[in-house]
Amino acid sequence: MEPRNFDGDADRPRSSGAKQTGRVLVIGPYLRVRAGGADAQSESHIQRNAEARLDEAAGLARAIDLVVADAIIAPINQIRPATYIGKGKVEEIAALAKSLDVELVVMDCALAPIQQRNLEKELQAKVLDRTGLILEIFGRRAKTKEGSLQVELAHLNYQRSRLVRSWTHLERQRGGFGFMGGPGETQIEADRRLIQERISKLESELKKVQATRRLHRAGRQRVPYRVVALVGYTNAGKSTLFNRLTRADVQAADMLFATLDPTLRALNLPHGGKAMLSDTVGFISNLPTQLVAAFRATLEEVLEADVILHVRDISHEDAEAQQSDVDAVLRQLGINPDDSGRIIEVWNKIDRYDAEQREEILNIAARRPEDHPAMLVSAVTGEGVDALLAAIEERLAAKRTTLDLSIDAADGAGISWLHRNAEVLAKELHDGRFDMTVRVDETKRDIVVSRFDAVPHLTA
Repeated sequence: MEPRNFDGDADRPRSSGAKQTGRVLVIGPYLRVRAGGADAQSESHIQRNAEARLDEAAGLARAIDLVVADAIIAPINQIRPATYIGKGKVEEIAALAKSLDVELVVMDCALAPIQQRNLEKELQAKVLDRTGLILEIFGRRAKTKEGSLQVELAHLNYQRSRLVRSWTHLERQRGGFGFMGGPGETQIEADRRLIQERISKLESELKKVQATRRLHRAGRQRVPYRVVALVGYTNAGKSTLFNRLTRADVQAADMLFATLDPTLRALNLPHGGKAMLSDTVGFISNLPTQLVAAFRATLEEVLEADVILHVRDISHEDAEAQQSDVDAVLRQLGINPDDSGRIIEVWNKIDRYDAEQREEILNIAARRPEDHPAMLVSAVTGEGVDALLAAIEERLAAKRTTLDLSIDAADGAGISWLHRNAEVLAKELHDGRFDMTVRVDETKRDIVVSRFDAVPHLTA
């Protein structure tokens, strides 16, 4: 469905009859860019961006099986404290919602509780803002216990701010305790208290989850496997690339937030080494802060990763804006998105380009600085994947030291220690001794040198 601009009079669809459940009207209340301002752009460019934003909002609604009856851009000059949009647009949207027989109106913005309440009164329909919609998606997609805990925590933090006095039962008072009586506790206060108690319990359970994750991570660190994490905008193709790299069968679909719970699989590197590849939840513009905080336990895999692959849908018209959104979330997590030694930028979906477009994007990639290269791949066809694996291996090797040593074949404990704590690249038996070439972290280099008289490996 093509989004329409709802700026003044618009052709309104006729009523389709009886009210249908699951039908939704999506509204994009986007601020106009003032002409001549520092950020002013051409009208066509502004409109294209607005349409892309609205299309994403409609995609979010479809992600939870809602039927998008219509998607409308409603440009505004300023945000109104009471209803976010102006009175005239509220009346027009109310008429449209009635004619379409929808029960839900999605506002692609963050609404204050009072704005949401006022809009529901004026539109005579349930109103959901962008944060609420994303929380609904996460609530449906969470499969593991950890994911469910994280989503519930985020939802409760969101719900706590929505407890406004919009319903009379929230203003009723319960009787007080003790001999003196008193005004007692209002229903809204009781609801807030119950929510806070549940939040405290969830936070306690998530701390246990984090402790378990730390144990699992410590176990992986005892084995010389490094961690490579995939991050990127939702629907950038992370799960498809994950499957291509690991030959796994993680759900990959052309929809927003197809993957929610993190997945770890072994990644075979070109020269026989191994790493652990982690697929994480996709990011999105205006990602609710509640979700960033709640999913921090899951995103610790990214924090601990040796190499981070920033997967971008380079064919998307808003690819640059999406990159900026992902960089912002990485900064929230304490990761520098400009750390070229740790982050590899992966330009995915090049299979969508024709020959002329492909030549153009190759030229753009070639002009990038040497310390900030872009790896062009197609997770669908496999194009560029071998080069990406080589780049991953090179980054991992750069953080480790290669050493040569000789060890008595009878020293079973020493050989076992090396296999547990280093990556054994070569091992040959000569006159009762193993000549070995190993690669170790800088933190264990001195131990290997002192215990096994190891020396730096000399390349031919």
